[in-house]
Amino acid sequence: MLVVFIKSLITFFLVLIVVRLMGKRQLGEMQPFELVITFIIAEVACIPMNDPYIPFYYGIVPIITLGVLHLVLSVLARKSILARKIISGRSVIAIDKNGINYENLKKMNVNVNDLIEAVRSSGYMDFADIEYAIFETNGKVCVVEKECDPTQPKPAYLPLSLLVDGKFDKENLELAGATEQKITEVFLKNGIKNPKEVLYTDVRQDGTLYVSPKYKKCFTQKISIKGGENW
Repeated sequence: MLVVFIKSLITFFLVLIVVRLMGKRQLGEMQPFELVITFIIAEVACIPMNDPYIPFYYGIVPIITLGVLHLVLSVLARKSILARKIISGRSVIAIDKNGINYENLKKMNVNVNDLIEAVRSSGYMDFADIEYAIFETNGKVCVVEKECDPTQPKPAYLPLSLLVDGKFDKENLELAGATEQKITEVFLKNGIKNPKEVLYTDVRQDGTLYVSPKYKKCFTQKISIKGGENW
């Protein structure tokens, strides 16, 4: 028991020192390779602590090795642009002036619901207010708002999603007092023959419809709804 206790203390302080030398902060701020190293360190640190018969160096050597590896990769990423792109990847634009960038979402293996959650977590509820949204290499989203006239305050509306990745949300359609036929007619008037060509559509309490097609520029249009007071 005493051996396990001493091993645990030494391992704790060793891991603490290595993590402090990594210079990292929160898990959400880590680059992918840093997150992998952190997880492996946590795993190998448990090996000698759980079994008193396993030599102590079975845990110490991997921890120190991973700490050195992190240092080497960090220096490479700092000194070389190519190495930084290979190790950490690059920032990706998820929303641009044309709306949601469908091709970039596919490259990141991110769906529209993931994007909605990420943007809302950054404090933005309405895609129509966003000029650019960029996924950084650590997974966080940077949002650039569209310019607005400060002399004309904009009412606060909560967009209600009606269609995501070509599929209508029947519950939200009913809540908004809209129909698939009415929304499809809007698509047809704007050159969209099939709802599957649309990545995302939502509506606000004032009837403003926001549509972001997969391969066309996004647009807004007023429609008549009966359920604006329901959400």
